[in-house]
Formats: sequence, structure tokens, C-alpha cells
Amino acid sequence: MSRVLVSIRDPHVEELKLTSPIYDALGNKVGELELPDLFYYPVRKDIINRAFLSAFTAMLQPKGRDLLAGKRTTAKYWGVGYGLARVPRLPNGTARFVVSTRKGHIAFPPRPDRRIHEEVNKYERVIAIVSALAATSRVELVRERGHVFNSDKLPIVIADEAEYSYSKSREVRGFLEKIGVWSDIERSYDKTRIRSGKGKMRGRRYIEPRSVLFVLSSYNTPLAKAVRNFPGVDIATPTNLSILHLAPGGVPGRLMVISKSALSDVVEKYKVVYI
Repeated sequence: MSRVLVSIRDPHVEELKLTSPIYDALGNKVGELELPDLFYYPVRKDIINRAFLSAFTAMLQPKGRDLLAGKRTTAKYWGVGYGLARVPRLPNGTARFVVSTRKGHIAFPPRPDRRIHEEVNKYERVIAIVSALAATSRVELVRERGHVFNSDKLPIVIADEAEYSYSKSREVRGFLEKIGVWSDIERSYDKTRIRSGKGKMRGRRYIEPRSVLFVLSSYNTPLAKAVRNFPGVDIATPTNLSILHLAPGGVPGRLMVISKSALSDVVEKYKVVYI
């Protein structure tokens, strides 16, 4: 990026040394990596929520109603003296047209010219992404989101060779168990449920909780294809990593597994200079 982000360290982690475990292609811990300055940024929940609303509302399609909906009727007002409510009626006395009647027009229909997109500037969006990335290293925030894992340090960094060591979903399960994130995928599977209401008739039948976010070098790596169908799993690359991946629902603290090369690319993309 051409612009440099200038910030101050989070006072809660300023004196701490943030490290993350590194796992090889077999799931064995081979060392620890000191996290870059990017992960010391303060977690700004207000900016993260605002950026999420901007990204989420950008996907909404404007919709409206026919201006004559509920008004195509021959009903007309009869006048006074009938002992009936003064609403338009058909010759047989059936009320029409008004909001409170059957087949009447809706009171306040959606309008296609309504502003439904939350606007944020580019710099604010970058701050939100950096802040959400920093939240992935706060174990307490990740647990508050409901994630289940067996590691005391986050995010989990895997060697680049792991991206090319697994091509089948049944093969990668043992690897995810060793690095301590398979239990979160099981949690998403157990809590997947049928939606209540009419949404289940409109292509939104199931509610599937979010589980692990894999940030890999490419969508076409064998590991990406092996984990993409697990419940709740999202896959992102450093070029398209967004606030929708890092803070679903506007809540920071996503459980993230990132490859070593992808971590370098993310740090290079969001350079942070602390003063």
C-alpha cells in the first residue's frame, strides 16, 4: 500500500512479547515466531463494527414495491350514513385499498432510493482490518467469540510446506487435530441448525457458525481445497483479506491459521510505523 499507517501500541500488550507457535507439515511444533508490530495495534471495536457494516451493506441489493400495489381496485368511498367505517368499499361492502384491509397496500414499503450502504473512508477501513488482525492474537477475545482450540498462543502459523502436503479432507483432519483447531470445526458442525422462520424457504435454510479462518498463499493450494468444505471454515489470501473474514458480525477475535509466507505478505501489505 502507498499509505503508511502511523499508530501507538496497545498499552495492554506494550510490555508483552507476542509470539505464535509454528507447525510443520506433519503438525509438529518446530518453534515460535515473534509476531510483527502489526499485532500490537489496539483493538478498536467501534471502528471494526463500522467497517463491517460498510462491507456487509455493500452486498445488499436495493428493492422496492410497485407504486400501485394494493391500489388496483374499483372500490370507492360510499359516504356517510351507512353505519360503516369510512373506507373505500366494493359494491358488496368489502373494504379495499387502505392499509388495514385485506389486499390493501402496505403501510411503509421499502424504497429503492433509500441509502442502505454505510460509507467509510479507505483509511478507516485499513485501521479496522489492522485492528481485527491484532485481535486474532488476543486469546481472550478469540474465546469470547466462542471458538474452541487447544493453544495458548494465537494466531497459529504453519510452514509453507503444509499447504502442499494434504489434498484430501480425510487426510487433513489429523493435521488440524495436532495444531489444535479441529475441535472448533466440530463445534460448528454440532451447532449447525435449521433456521427458524421463512428464511429456510429462500435459500437460507441452515445457520452455520463460523469456525477457522485459513489465510493461505492461494485458493488453489491442496490445503485450501482440502479444508474448504469443512463447516464454518473460510479461506482468504493476503490480497483479499477483509473485515468480513476477520470479524464476522462485527465481532473481532476470529480463530486464524495462517501460513508463514501469507503472514509476510499481510505484514508487507499493511505496514505499520509506531511512534
